[in-house]
Amino acid sequence: MATVPSLALNNGVQIPQLGFGVYQVPPEETADTVATALEVGYRHIDTAEMYGNEKGVGEAVARSGIDRGEIFVTSKLNNGFHSRDDALRAFDRTLAELGFDQLDLFLIHWPLPGIDVDYVETWKALEEIYRDGRCRAIGVSNFKPHHLQRLFDETEIVPAVNQIEVHPYLAQDDVRAFDAEHEIVTEAWSPIAQGKVLDDPAITAIAERLGRTPAQVVLRWHVQRGDVVFPKSSSRERMAENFALFDFELETGDLATLTGLDRGERTGPDPDSFNYIPG
Repeated sequence: MATVPSLALNNGVQIPQLGFGVYQVPPEETADTVATALEVGYRHIDTAEMYGNEKGVGEAVARSGIDRGEIFVTSKLNNGFHSRDDALRAFDRTLAELGFDQLDLFLIHWPLPGIDVDYVETWKALEEIYRDGRCRAIGVSNFKPHHLQRLFDETEIVPAVNQIEVHPYLAQDDVRAFDAEHEIVTEAWSPIAQGKVLDDPAITAIAERLGRTPAQVVLRWHVQRGDVVFPKSSSRERMAENFALFDFELETGDLATLTGLDRGERTGPDPDSFNYIPG
């Protein structure tokens, strides 16, 4: 089994660079799906309160027989709980759903700039959670540099992670550079643009030359750029394919080719205008 490299967060906590995402995995299938991912070798699971499947993640971890300290689990705050007290209660529910005493990483899922609760208040609640030791690291998701700058100016703890949409059609080099300047690890969600990049002729040509799949080429691009990536699949075969990233490298020219495909094309919403709160 390949050894997945880890990255050091700004507080010294180590995070595996390759993880497994459970977005849109039905709650009733999550335990079995995550159990399979753990059998394949994944040791980093990314979930969220809004996914509704934290319980299944916790069940899979518990029944895996793997020491809890060897599995890195991330969850994210539901958009409806941005006020301080709501955020603290939501985190309590996350720990209860997972069956954990401590979470590895907890994120603000979206900045939600148009709602009546300022994300600075939300971040201060996460700082409380971090200080009481129930979470090893805290971070944000879908934050742009100007959102992050407000946290730097008005709060005390620099986020350990910024999880953003990144793929060859949305390279996000400006946000990634800002994150790196402030020792924030970038995590890439929608890493293959929901499959849209897999038929790109430039990517398929590299894949054919290397004897790899287009998905492996794109995921390797993420890894070599230094981001954390967590593809999602319900197929064991595809899970194993996505895990097989550490016995080959892309040449500098290949990396540049993929980055050069950037067209600023999102598969998800723009964080500056997204204010969705689940009903």
